[in-house]
Amino acid sequence: MKLSEELTWRGFVNQTTLKDIKELDKAPLTFYWGVDPSAPSMTIGHLAMAMMVRHFISHGHKAVLLIGGATGMIGDPDGKSEERTLKPLNEIEANKKAIVSQYEKIFKGLDFKLVDNLEWFKSMGYLQFLREIGKHVPMRQMLGREFVQERLKDNGAGISYAEFSYALIQGYDFLQLFKELGVTLQVAGSDQWGNSIAGVELVRRITGKEAHVWTAPLIINKSTGKKFGKSEEGAIWLDQAMTSSFKFYQFWLNVDDESAEDYLKIYTLLDHDKIQSIMTEFRANPGQRLAQKTLAYEVTKVVHGHEQAEIQKKISISLFSRDFHEFSAKDFEQLEGELPYVEVNEGTNIADALISTGLASSKSDARNLIASKAITSSQLIDIASGETPLLKSASTEGYVVVFKGKKYPALIKVK
Repeated sequence: MKLSEELTWRGFVNQTTLKDIKELDKAPLTFYWGVDPSAPSMTIGHLAMAMMVRHFISHGHKAVLLIGGATGMIGDPDGKSEERTLKPLNEIEANKKAIVSQYEKIFKGLDFKLVDNLEWFKSMGYLQFLREIGKHVPMRQMLGREFVQERLKDNGAGISYAEFSYALIQGYDFLQLFKELGVTLQVAGSDQWGNSIAGVELVRRITGKEAHVWTAPLIINKSTGKKFGKSEEGAIWLDQAMTSSFKFYQFWLNVDDESAEDYLKIYTLLDHDKIQSIMTEFRANPGQRLAQKTLAYEVTKVVHGHEQAEIQKKISISLFSRDFHEFSAKDFEQLEGELPYVEVNEGTNIADALISTGLASSKSDARNLIASKAITSSQLIDIASGETPLLKSASTEGYVVVFKGKKYPALIKVK
């Protein structure tokens, strides 16, 4: 499958300055994609663009991955109704290192060049920038941006000169990469169209040559109509310390049926025939959730590695089947920070343990739940009453998993 066909099939086509997308199927070109260090991790919104970049690379195009050490000092104002708070320089530096580490993991084994736009801005003086760059950018172009118009309205929050200049700074990135590395294409999400066009215009005005932009649609959750990747707790991060591999896997496992095929195309490297085969089986038996299971495993493997994908698959199967007999102590330790968890002394009765985990509000509540068979466990323990003691001999590696109804599992460690 040619790149233009691959991008179309996978849903990575939005706006482009290319006259014909089949130009991507011709001679290799050098392109760039950038991320600002506004947080210590990328999100799954960034991951969608990263997967698109992987397809560009696999089809022979040369990738330049940019970390916005300079642009991150200002922050992109597009889409923001109020002025950003400037981040401390030490925080930006830490964020840069974290995102570079994620670049290296996601693109491991692939050929790419890493650049930091602070390298060409740190020695540039203000007057030099105005003379060499600002002189070539018409105010009408900058004032015409939709977010600028919104911020300048009577009821708008206004905009500082720093944020107003952000597009100019990003535009210079394109010019610098065009001159130094032969970059002729910027790829980005659709929300970066305006900033990217600023770079195209700057290249044209200063060099008289053509440069282009390729944007992909932002991923939207079809069931909610909201930007994909936002949960009740916030963004889904690629950093395990911010979104654990357990929560990451479970997020993909619980995507809606309507969107599962789209996400398989966007977030995995599975080819056309494999995805079609998965979807045929999924439609024949949606209750088995093969699409979501495959998605969760494949995306976790890309972001957290093969070992974590295997561990999370094992945990997921066990939570569904309620069978933990093959779990190791290490497997249970993965769950300690994910499920309601309590450590109890051997001999503690089940009612007290249920209260400690939050599955029961009182002893009488615990007794009623047990009497109605609402509390179950996959371990050796036979929950006959609230006074049933928890024993290491009736556990797996010293752990007992209890369930309230069909869901709400909790983890108890018997010391």
